[in-house]
Amino acid sequence: MRPRTWVLVLAAVFAVLQLANVTGRDTPDTRNYLSYALSLGGDSKREAAAATLDYACAGRASAAYRRQKVDVVRFHAPDPRRRVVTECRATAWREVDARLRAGQRGGHTVPFSSARFMRIFEARPGYPVFLLPFVTVLGVTWGVWAASVVIAVAGGILAFLILRTLSVPVPLALTGQALYYVLPCGTTAMRPMTEGLLLALTLAAVWGCALVLHGHRARAGLVLVGGSLAGLFTVKHSQALFLGLCLAGAGAVIAVLRRGRGQAVGRDVMALAAVGGSAVVGGLLLAKVLHYPSASESVQDLLADHFTRPDRTRPWPEFLHLQANFWTEWLRRQLWQPLFAAALAVGAWGALQGRRRAFGGFLVAAGCTGILTQAAHPDITIWGDRLIVLAWLLPVVGVPLLLERVARERVTLPAQERAERAHTMG
Repeated sequence: MRPRTWVLVLAAVFAVLQLANVTGRDTPDTRNYLSYALSLGGDSKREAAAATLDYACAGRASAAYRRQKVDVVRFHAPDPRRRVVTECRATAWREVDARLRAGQRGGHTVPFSSARFMRIFEARPGYPVFLLPFVTVLGVTWGVWAASVVIAVAGGILAFLILRTLSVPVPLALTGQALYYVLPCGTTAMRPMTEGLLLALTLAAVWGCALVLHGHRARAGLVLVGGSLAGLFTVKHSQALFLGLCLAGAGAVIAVLRRGRGQAVGRDVMALAAVGGSAVVGGLLLAKVLHYPSASESVQDLLADHFTRPDRTRPWPEFLHLQANFWTEWLRRQLWQPLFAAALAVGAWGALQGRRRAFGGFLVAAGCTGILTQAAHPDITIWGDRLIVLAWLLPVVGVPLLLERVARERVTLPAQERAERAHTMG
């Protein structure tokens, strides 16, 4: 089969497997994004709230039913779904009705929380805009599922395109696509939240770097990097700032290393660094003009438990204290289960070897945005590892690069070497 056929087969297999979990993937933040999308489609606050709560409560009921079926004590108990849906709707409607009566009707999102907290989601229109056509055509349940599948499948295809741009053989490029689906990237991308789009857009930016450095299509690559950064700003503006900063930093480090070796820096590297730096400056200015929540507001959101507690009088010292505690505990857990750390090390090793070191530097920079995102939210309880998931892009692309290098190098055992020498002498 042609390479494109294999790409489509992998994508189709992944999509079919996702039918096992059509509902139950949502998180509390999903309600905010979904209600935003429904509001963009013309629903009133109450209509958007009703459709959103039907979806969220059905997902909660489905998860409760699956848990009970395998509970060694309660597996024979009555089906809990109707009770869970009733309780979920009653609790949520009480909160929404109270806020609507209090006049909290601004913006696109349904007031599931305080106006101050909802402002954070009002500044993220990218995912709701992407979600809108799916829920309009397919309805909420299947629309959300289909949108997630499209996002996740696109991420795997982008991994394949990056590796092919780097002239990696088709089987290893397909390995990168498969790794994207089976590693936490695929699982996280299927959640109806912003992370799937963040992964896809970051991979698009990495593809742009590959086009500039190795694809001989510098102009198209730079446009792709700039467009990806602009898209990231609409989905989650802090992520655009992180990626722009990391790309600019990678370009600066590569320039210093090349100058230290007496080599030319290269216009391609400087152009990528300039695009990243421009994204940082432009993003900061645009966020200020649009009155987006500041870094201080984000820290207060974290420390005040989504503004349900009084603001901290000294937020930044407390934030730094929490950072130290978080990373100490995070490192302890990684030493206990070192798969993630090992995957990062192997991915970085593969990316930074051989003739593609400059690209590897920008790939490492993209992976570092996951570390920065986690550092901005040092909460060990936030839905597993979804915040740091962007770091998994390093093994997704780096492992196939390492495998290609290993395949190209001939490994000769001592016994084989003696036999070959004897054969040559004879």
